[in-house]
This record gives sequence, C-alpha cells and structure tokens, in this order.
Amino acid sequence: MKNIRITIEYDGTSFAGWQRQSGGIITIQGEIEVALGRILQEKISLAAAGRTDKGVHAREQTANFVTVSSMEPARIVHSLNCLLPDTIRISNPTEVPEDFHARHSAKARCYRYFLIEEPSAIYGRFAGCSFGKLDFAVMQEIAGLLKGTHDFSAFSKEDPDNLGRICHVSACEWHRNDRFLVFQIAANRFLRSMVRYLVDAMISAGKGRLSIEAFSRMLDTGVITGQLNPASPAGLFLWKVRY
Repeated sequence: MKNIRITIEYDGTSFAGWQRQSGGIITIQGEIEVALGRILQEKISLAAAGRTDKGVHAREQTANFVTVSSMEPARIVHSLNCLLPDTIRISNPTEVPEDFHARHSAKARCYRYFLIEEPSAIYGRFAGCSFGKLDFAVMQEIAGLLKGTHDFSAFSKEDPDNLGRICHVSACEWHRNDRFLVFQIAANRFLRSMVRYLVDAMISAGKGRLSIEAFSRMLDTGVITGQLNPASPAGLFLWKVRY
C-alpha cells in the first residue's frame, strides 16, 4: 500500500465543485478518480484539503490517495494529465507516510479572491465584479477585524457535515494588483462559502451599504444584519495549503 500526495490546479468554471456527486454531475474529484481508476485498475478515493464550491478555482489544491499499485508516482501523474481535461492539471507526486491526510494533516488553508470594479469580457472568468467603485480603506479596516478566533456563523452556509463554526484567521488583507482588488485570507479551517460571504459583506461596506460597526456586530454575535449573498465563485481561488 502506498499513500500518494498530489497537487491539483484547476479552472472550476465548468465543474460542479470539488466533491464527487451522483447522477453524472461533473466534478473535479469525480474526474480525477475516474482517470485514476483507469490507470491503476482499482477503485480510488481522493481526500482533499478543501471542498471548493461550484465555479471556484484552485492554484494549489492538495489531495492524497492510497493505492496497491507498484507504478511510480511520476508515471501516474503523467498518465493522469494525458487523460484529464486541460482545465485540470496534476503535479508534485510524492509518496507520503500512511498517516498523512490532505484534510486532517493541514495546518492552514490560504484563499485569494480577485475582484474588479467594472465588468470585463476577459477578466470576468477569473474575477468577481463589484459593478462600481469601492472604498478600499473601509474594506481593509474590516479585513483587519477578521484576524483571530471568531464564530463565522453569519458568514457561511449551513453544513450538516461540519457543525463547528469557530475558525482561527491568521492573515487577512486586501491589496491592489493592477486592475484587481485582491483579498487574501489564511485560516486553520473554512466554513462552507465563508470567503464568498465575507467578500460580499466587504463589497457592501465598500459601497457604503454596511457599516463597520454592523459588520463587527455580525462577527461578534453570529447574527446576520441585512441580506448577504455569497460573492461570485469566479473570483475565488484555493491558493495554497500549509502542512
């Protein structure tokens, strides 16, 4: 038995998220597992560091799988990249200890959200849009409030598989990069759609529709003030996983 760790880069635009689903729904995990099954001639189950939503991308998703095959990891990955669509690329195959688990062994996940203020025919595939100018200073001030340990109930969807709502945010900030506003956040764990809800709230604050005080109350109490919707998945990337 070998435990193989891989790095996965994907454009999530055309996929129904990471997690495999039934009924012929196309997902990242499903596509890779089917390809691995063809290569290794055994049923393979992937464990991933994070389950990205429909339309969300990854620069460095991490996953692992167990196999009885004697095939070298590099050859497995070469074969994978020949079978998978161009929107999924696999790299960095490594044999790891049997107790390594892509999700449970991770110390932190890092996400980035790319935001543009006006629609773009080119950049829109990989960016959300605020449809108007934003107060960058207000958004940066709110990002600073997120550092530390908080209950993120107000900024996530219910998830019966993940009942804990407490997350520790170790880094959080906005910066400008050419035409993009880029939100960077790192935490020990993330709730379902958490980053996209936070971005939507900060866009509302940047437009003057949500005060810093109201945002702070939501963070402290876990109770939503007004209406929040998750920001477009197009702008969100799972950027890196730390072990």
